[in-house]
Amino acid sequence: MTERSNHIIAESDLIRGCIDGDRRMQEELYRRFSPKMYAVCLRYAGKDEDAQDILQDGFVKVFRNLGMYRGDGSFEGWVRRIFVNTAIEHYRRKAAVYPVTETHENILEAKDASVLDTLSVKDLQAIIQQLSPGYKAVFNLYVIEGYTHKEIGDMMGISEGTSKSQLARAKIILQNIIKTYKKH
Repeated sequence: MTERSNHIIAESDLIRGCIDGDRRMQEELYRRFSPKMYAVCLRYAGKDEDAQDILQDGFVKVFRNLGMYRGDGSFEGWVRRIFVNTAIEHYRRKAAVYPVTETHENILEAKDASVLDTLSVKDLQAIIQQLSPGYKAVFNLYVIEGYTHKEIGDMMGISEGTSKSQLARAKIILQNIIKTYKKH
């Protein structure tokens, strides 16, 4: 719930107001969810401009589909899923996924794990942003969002094996980038 002019707007009232076309409720929904959803968009976008485009497209879809929200699960989770799907659609329009033949996964060695302890969240986000769009999308969907390789494959139009190899390659690249941080 959000307090506005000493008046708390319940989520159900907010949703109903938006469906009914109440501009104040639409602004409130945007204000309530845009910071978190922008963070989701930024994880998938290569730059701020792309994240803004995804944010705008995502909110258009949220407002257009509000009547389909059934109340199963959290509303924020429903909104988040729309934004993740919008980011993936944006990615698919912008970049092609290049299959990687390497299928083994490299795990950070214990000596490199200590480097992670010295990095801030901002540093980690900057490192992840250095990945190519395909690697970044798979990495975010698997590691951050918790999707399975099968789900990622279905969402991105790639095979489950390609998803696994994209993740493995992303981890190798991240490991190499983190090693350079270790030297500084």
